[in-house]
Amino acid sequence: MVLVQTGCLVTHVADVPRPVLKWAGGKRQLLSEILQRLPAHMATYYEPFVGGGAVFFALAARGAFRRAVLSDTNAELINLYTALKEDVGGVIRALEKLRDGHSTEQYYRVRASVPKSETARAARLIYLNRTGFNGLYRVNSKGEFNVPIGRYARPRILDERRLRAAAEALATAEIVLQDFETVCARARRGDAVYFDPPYLPVSRTASFAEYQATPFDLPEHERLARVFTRLAARGVACLLSNSDTKQTRELFANHRVEFVSANRAINSVASRRGAIREILVSPALDHSTPERRRTAAARRPSG
Repeated sequence: MVLVQTGCLVTHVADVPRPVLKWAGGKRQLLSEILQRLPAHMATYYEPFVGGGAVFFALAARGAFRRAVLSDTNAELINLYTALKEDVGGVIRALEKLRDGHSTEQYYRVRASVPKSETARAARLIYLNRTGFNGLYRVNSKGEFNVPIGRYARPRILDERRLRAAAEALATAEIVLQDFETVCARARRGDAVYFDPPYLPVSRTASFAEYQATPFDLPEHERLARVFTRLAARGVACLLSNSDTKQTRELFANHRVEFVSANRAINSVASRRGAIREILVSPALDHSTPERRRTAAARRPSG
């Protein structure tokens, strides 16, 4: 909460909700590109690969939807958002203890732990994210978090205002641990869906599959393309992000594919950080407004 004084009056201005985690593939850099391709107003907003939630929080700040359905297959992420929604105070208190006791020994002890309560699990995830190497979230084949401690002199472990602002945005959201196809089955005309799946690798050695123990491989991307097409035919406003590869362009050849550049600072391999080209896919038939259709057509790549 920010206090703004105007003359003799002090006005309470709510903090703008923002992501609470550093997240590989986060969309903060591309927000303007993404937001202008989504409807200004929608009945229900669906984000089945919510990740760090940058797009959701930006739309919530604008009051763009009446309700939201957020999902992911990462149980720790879904637990975090549920805990913030239901008991942000408990998460803050647990983080205070972790902040006050931070050390290398504590980091590895917390990393190896399996907290029983939702609030303790949520605090653990934030703590590891804020103090682990390069903000990575990486698990092994057993689903165990295996990122080493980062080299931070004074890591920002607890940002209470950011957590409370996020909790307020999440208050009316439905948060579920479900497959993307199941989540989106309810979407209808007047709703919007933003897909931000684990990207198809740009080369055989560039895969970043450590986000979850089960990989999101080509057959899953093919299934996603079918779901996208089905929703678009239903009149749902759809938008999808992915890497720019021959396969992704072929998967969405019947839709509008646009190219954008993004800088990636979070990756387990330093050489894979930096500027990369991505795609934004929207339906071939844009069901939003005439202005959006004209703008999107003008941006369509030639050749």
